[in-house]
Amino acid sequence: MMDNLKTSVSPAIGYYDDEDGYEAPKVTQFIVVRFGEEQYGIDIKYIDNIVRMQQIRRVPEVPSYIKGVINLRGEVIPVMSARIKMNLEEDVETKATRIIILKLDQHDCIGILVDEVKEVVNLEEGQIDKVSYEAKEDKSNFIYGIGKYEGGLISLLDVNLVISGAETI
Repeated sequence: MMDNLKTSVSPAIGYYDDEDGYEAPKVTQFIVVRFGEEQYGIDIKYIDNIVRMQQIRRVPEVPSYIKGVINLRGEVIPVMSARIKMNLEEDVETKATRIIILKLDQHDCIGILVDEVKEVVNLEEGQIDKVSYEAKEDKSNFIYGIGKYEGGLISLLDVNLVISGAETI
């Protein structure tokens, strides 16, 4: 009756596949962080650690968005300002400021400053709208999608673009 037919039920429910039975929708976890009044999501698979703000040692002759380095359990990790890299206003350190240590496959660890870590959210494919850009545009837009969560919107960061250029420090 349903030979080789996939029937879509709903992104929130999943779909039935006549060979495999029920297939759940793909769910991705994001850490929601704040820069100013805006919320951004970072795919949890890139997050190695979240640490409280600590003294950052300046490094001479690096791009302006590189704040310096920290010593985290004996490992020297560069720290960058995502705000400056994304052409937002300058960082303002508060008690809620955190350094998120990112670990990408092809790079060593790098830290990014965030105003606040808010929560972890689960977004299904149907809750994420992909953002498309014309090929002629430069790669300075760091958002690859918009997540819809509890009536609000979360800009989803492309961490590879955010840290590009910073990993060579």
